[in-house]
Amino acid sequence: MKNILFLTGTRADFGKIKSLISILDDDSNFEVFVFVTGMHLQKEYGYTLIEIERCNFKNVHTFENHTHETTMDLTLAKTIEGLSSYCKIIQPDMIVVHGDRVETLAGAIVGSLNNILVAHIEGGELSGTVDELIRHSVSKLSHIHFVSNEDAAKRLMQMGEMKSSIYTIGSPDIDIMFSDDLPSLETAKEYYQIGFQKFAIVMFHPVTTEVNEMKEYATNFVSALLNDAHNYVVIFPNNDLGNQYIINEYQKLKDNPRFRVFPSLRFEYFLTLLKNSQFIIGNSSAGIREAPYYGIPIINIGTRQQNRALHADIINVDYSEKSISDALKVIDSHSIQQTNSDFGQGNSAEQFLTSLQNQAIWNVNHQKQFRDL
Repeated sequence: MKNILFLTGTRADFGKIKSLISILDDDSNFEVFVFVTGMHLQKEYGYTLIEIERCNFKNVHTFENHTHETTMDLTLAKTIEGLSSYCKIIQPDMIVVHGDRVETLAGAIVGSLNNILVAHIEGGELSGTVDELIRHSVSKLSHIHFVSNEDAAKRLMQMGEMKSSIYTIGSPDIDIMFSDDLPSLETAKEYYQIGFQKFAIVMFHPVTTEVNEMKEYATNFVSALLNDAHNYVVIFPNNDLGNQYIINEYQKLKDNPRFRVFPSLRFEYFLTLLKNSQFIIGNSSAGIREAPYYGIPIINIGTRQQNRALHADIINVDYSEKSISDALKVIDSHSIQQTNSDFGQGNSAEQFLTSLQNQAIWNVNHQKQFRDL
């Protein structure tokens, strides 16, 4: 039996790895552990530990990694300390991390420095800002790579990673997107008391490298929404530096009947609402990854997703109120084709399980090698 430790720090990364945790948790060849930290334990973001607990995984461990200071370096340091202590208790054979969050980097550091195999989900992708630095750093600290597509695999090989360590399985959230288990629109709207017949989704996150401008950006964004006529389901930003500017501006929406504002939404419920929305606006990766699969129009604001593989029909605007307002005026007549983008066919979990059942993956050399092209 292999001990597999998954690390999750946000509602977003949990949505990506949930199907992977579930399929291993049901297999007697694996003992699965889930290390829960970050936004999951913060009440202001909906205390999304509740969503993890609903899954009834066998071994869930919580650790608060936030100090009274919210700088990413201190969060990283505290996460390393807590995760290292937990690893000494459970002795994992593999640590599985996702994406480009600071908690992800902590998992990769703890694993690589303690001779534990590190598997990185969705490495090799491009994003922007400090996220990209973290994602590529995690890739260099990881022994095994589960990537979304061949472009990501190619980038990892450009970074000197061995082809034999790269497994192309698609994006795991696609598994859930087209699952028969998604709630109906009526169920989702009733659960969150959303009375709108038609609505759009708002997801706007801080850009850490532009933190000095985030207050202005947030003000412009909310002003454009207030001067618009659509109904909106608004979801809080992540907890990166600068998020408080956005949250403060959202207070202006509090008593407006056109807005329903939530700290967080359950991932499956979010997908149902997204699938049935008029459009999504903001700078979330959901507008780059999930929305095109559903054929939902997108208004992408600013630089946060500038290096992503953008769907051709996305409306890209800058942070000015005028640009955002102009996009909102034409969005109802803007339509896109549902894409069969290269992020998998909805069987990522099965491919993940098959890979871990193969003895070859456990024979990977813990001493990493650099491969020249």
